[in-house]
Amino acid sequence: QVLLVESGGGLVQPGGSLTLSCAVSGLALDYLVIAWFRQAPGKEREGVSCISSSEGTTYFTDSVKGRFIMSKNFAKNTVHLRVTSLKPEDTAVYYCATKAARYGCYDNEDEYDYWGQGTQVTVSS
Repeated sequence: QVLLVESGGGLVQPGGSLTLSCAVSGLALDYLVIAWFRQAPGKEREGVSCISSSEGTTYFTDSVKGRFIMSKNFAKNTVHLRVTSLKPEDTAVYYCATKAARYGCYDNEDEYDYWGQGTQVTVSS
């Protein structure tokens, strides 16, 4: 079994930054593909980015390239998403999700087996 717990969301001004965290228990990061999704009010859930044991960050949407960066903290078995230069349209609930695989990234949420509860990011204008 794998448990994911997101944290780090909050209320920020446009142009601000946050670090979102996804703490993983049950399996080491080396054995997992981990992705971030987000769902804005009134919109479909969309893939943001993913990371695997064999590759760095893969971006699912051009809108976050150059602003969002994923990283791994192996000591804490935690994945982070650093979100910068935030815009009002980035407002969403951000979810992490994982699949037991060592490579490959998928923007289809049905590919993922485990999900966290989500953390709210609100960018106020």
